[in-house]
Amino acid sequence: MTIITTSAIARCSFIVSVSLPIVGKTEVLRLGSVTSTQDVARELPVGSIVIADHQTAGRGRLERRWDAPAGTALLVSFVLTPNPLLSLAAGVAAAEACGPPVMLKWPNDLLLGDRKLGGILVETTQGKAICGVGINLSWAPDGAAQLNQPRDEVFEKVREKIAVWTSAPPERILARWRELSASLGRRVRVDVSGRATEGVAEDIGPAGELIVDGHPFVAGSITHL
Repeated sequence: MTIITTSAIARCSFIVSVSLPIVGKTEVLRLGSVTSTQDVARELPVGSIVIADHQTAGRGRLERRWDAPAGTALLVSFVLTPNPLLSLAAGVAAAEACGPPVMLKWPNDLLLGDRKLGGILVETTQGKAICGVGINLSWAPDGAAQLNQPRDEVFEKVREKIAVWTSAPPERILARWRELSASLGRRVRVDVSGRATEGVAEDIGPAGELIVDGHPFVAGSITHL
């Protein structure tokens, strides 16, 4: 066992185990309670993976909080090379790891039926991308879904799929995302900076933008209508 001390790891409430087994070129850091796996991963090199039992300040897109009781969710961050389609690629990877009937809601949600199962958060810093994946496993907040699969099994599947899809050609990522999309072909409301637009989600563009009634949206949140 190798113990690593960094400013980020020092912010952990407690550490159940700190181990860095090498799997190919991957280092896996397993922690107990942290502020956020994203915070810890930011201090680590490309190829690192941080997985935790609990987050005291977990977050999703737009600084929304991500809360779950300890041990009930997959909470993992991958330190990767930046890629403009990374969020879509990670969504495809996570959906495939969870298996059918899990689908994708633009831009970064995992759906089981019409309920949110999890999500993807990509943050870039210092020439690297921190890709967080959160999936409800044995607990879910009101209105959300849970996968009811063992965490270690889901983690291994996600890790394998992340390796595949983050190195895939852009056209393959886009094609697979379309196949797994629960958003395309249906009427949606897009909210961007307090402004709402309704229309049919027709496609995604080459940069992952959502095309609604011919208009591209590169950011925002959508509601399925």
